Amino acid sequence: MRQSDEESFRRFAVGHAARLRRSAYLYCGDWHLAEDLMQTALIKIYRSWTRVEKDESLVNYSRTVLLRTWLDEKRRPWRRSEQSAADVPEHHDDARGPSDSPDRLWAQDLVHRGLLRLPPRQRAVLVLRYFDELSVAEAAEVMGCSEGTVKSQTARGLDALRNSVAHLVGKVAS
Repeated sequence: MRQSDEESFRRFAVGHAARLRRSAYLYCGDWHLAEDLMQTALIKIYRSWTRVEKDESLVNYSRTVLLRTWLDEKRRPWRRSEQSAADVPEHHDDARGPSDSPDRLWAQDLVHRGLLRLPPRQRAVLVLRYFDELSVAEAAEVMGCSEGTVKSQTARGLDALRNSVAHLVGKVAS
């Protein structure tokens, strides 16, 4: 790869790694796996950088690569049997500000736990639409499906998320 291509990829990776890692975490619910998914996605993007760099939708391409990397990882046999059910011990996070009240953090955790209970396609479409703030057309492009599929998966995913959160709240209240 030419030096200029190396530098442009490096700028892209530095500028987008955090967003890709956050999206990967929303998909999988594990920061360590999210880091692995982000790195794998960046490696795949690097391999095709000279062809992709000229494309104006590089960010959407990176989202597509990350989504497919996560789906591939979910299909691996050793991941099927592994369930992470243990609670993560609480620790102090200096990155949190005063606006992050305990109630707000509790709600964020509740929504994230509800999101992790959704089927992969519904989870993916909700992450793309509401966390990455993509339009229906952009989400359809990233997922490689029709806009109607994105709309129906969004509606079903929101319903399932509501039910999941309600179930979790019921468990907490008990």
